[in-house]
Amino acid sequence: MRIGLLTEGGYPYVSGDARLWCDRLVRGLGQHEFDIYALSRSERQEDEGWIQLPPQVSRVRTAPLWMAEDDGVVYGRRARRRFAEAYGELAAAVCEGPGSGVAAVGSVSSGDAGAARGLVSSGEAGVGAAGVSGGVEADRFGSALYELAELARDEGGLIGALRSEGAVRALERACRAPGALRTARAARVPDLLAVAAHFERALRPLSLDWYEGDGLDSVDLCHATAGGTAALPGLLARHFSGVPLLVTEYGVPLRAHYLASASVGDAPAARALLAAFHGRLTAEVYRAAALITPGNTHARRWQERCGADRAKLRTVYPGMEASRFAEVGEGAESSGCADPDTLVWVGRIEPAKDLMSLLHSFAEIRKDEPKTRLRIVGAPADGPDGATYLAHCKALAAQLFPDEAEGVHAVGDNPVSFEEIGGPEVPGLPEAYASGAVIVLSSVVEGFPISLVEAMFCGRATVSTDVGAVVEVIGGTGLVVPPRNPRALAEACVALLRDPERRERLGAAARARALELFTVEQNITAFHGIYLEIVSHSPVRHVLVDEAGEPLPFGVPAEAHLPGRWTEARLMPTGRPRWAAGSPVRATVPVPAGEGA
Repeated sequence: MRIGLLTEGGYPYVSGDARLWCDRLVRGLGQHEFDIYALSRSERQEDEGWIQLPPQVSRVRTAPLWMAEDDGVVYGRRARRRFAEAYGELAAAVCEGPGSGVAAVGSVSSGDAGAARGLVSSGEAGVGAAGVSGGVEADRFGSALYELAELARDEGGLIGALRSEGAVRALERACRAPGALRTARAARVPDLLAVAAHFERALRPLSLDWYEGDGLDSVDLCHATAGGTAALPGLLARHFSGVPLLVTEYGVPLRAHYLASASVGDAPAARALLAAFHGRLTAEVYRAAALITPGNTHARRWQERCGADRAKLRTVYPGMEASRFAEVGEGAESSGCADPDTLVWVGRIEPAKDLMSLLHSFAEIRKDEPKTRLRIVGAPADGPDGATYLAHCKALAAQLFPDEAEGVHAVGDNPVSFEEIGGPEVPGLPEAYASGAVIVLSSVVEGFPISLVEAMFCGRATVSTDVGAVVEVIGGTGLVVPPRNPRALAEACVALLRDPERRERLGAAARARALELFTVEQNITAFHGIYLEIVSHSPVRHVLVDEAGEPLPFGVPAEAHLPGRWTEARLMPTGRPRWAAGSPVRATVPVPAGEGA
């Protein structure tokens, strides 16, 4: 079949989100044909180029989200009226709604709860929850969105209209209208300008020429690698051509927006409007999708809170390459680890990883096990914040652990080391995990803990904080403690450092679990089955012809010829099918004992 793979800020670019799993998926499903529709996030990303693509990728079409030139389209009177009505409806749907927002963001994890409380205190959660609660507002938002898409198709673009003064005035009227939420009514002109600019950027896919003329209208299935803006082309392909949409979210964009909104310095009114917009868009994506595949139960809970139909959800764990860790994992039982007194932390250094608590915990560990060492392996996150946080961690380590020496004439040594992958001590990830007895994860916010799965592939015992999908991933094969609790983290680490046999048992169980659930093979197998299921239930009736204009035999996958919704029980009005109406008939005649020979 022909798959339209929709990405934002990732595949097929060298850098970005979801690049690895998309590449593994495309390469693993060589029997299908893939068209890539990619939205880029920056000029730098485009300059870095693409990764090498496999032969099953037949086409790549890209569009920048980071910039858009004015399309030069001048609307006539009727088109201007259509835009004013549609955009006004969109803005009204964003500004209106019930105010109960805690349910949309609460009860997800201890790490996310702080951000959720921040949204509730500023009023954004009420707007965001209204966006994901369904009902009249969701229908109003979806209708306005598709009307804008049809206007862009009919007139040749929407960029200029979205940047016009009329768009800002429509947004202002919606904020001042009776029934608008309190935070929306407080929006000032700078807030309205910022929100209108954000709307224009998010709605740029509506103006693309991807939906007709052998574009997304010619694929059998759209697979969006994220929700939100990345799934917009899939929404329009479904609206214009009836192409079914599959949405995969290994991180929930709406959750990321909530968490980011709690830390930015925008005015409360602007944050409220943006949260509401993303909530409405998320609700429409979930409503229109044939199936939604979260990467773990933690993401699945968020999706359910954000309005996703539970019947559409299928958890598909990310697929990771186990072969690169095979040598370390297979030799774990026989050779042990390089240093039984070493703890190892691996990841991207940023505040969410809470290395400060890890360092304080290590100070407690040293009181009970003075020979223990801690290796922190990773690079700082991009941007100045990552480098600043790394500097603070090094300063704290120097304060807590002054250089130690065995004698007055010996050179001191700090028990905490900061290293990066690629150096002489740690040439690769397998060597990093192999260098310690226990792998530690100290995060306060986490989605799917990739470093934890890598440690499991290596057969290492782990101590982790209870955030995100950690408990689901570890499944009883490691120790889990509350986040921001250095004493509990220290006690768990000391318990494993003192019990080599327990470490070995946990490491072996962890490796077996990882090989069963988190490999590339299981991921590819799952998506192959999901593709066939969606196409069989929601076939797109393409009429494919050859060069002579004659119908092309076998141009449509065989699954598309099966009647839709054939598995639903309501298709059978009677208790049994007609072919089973008679009395039961034996398939074979029993042979009396002794005659079988």
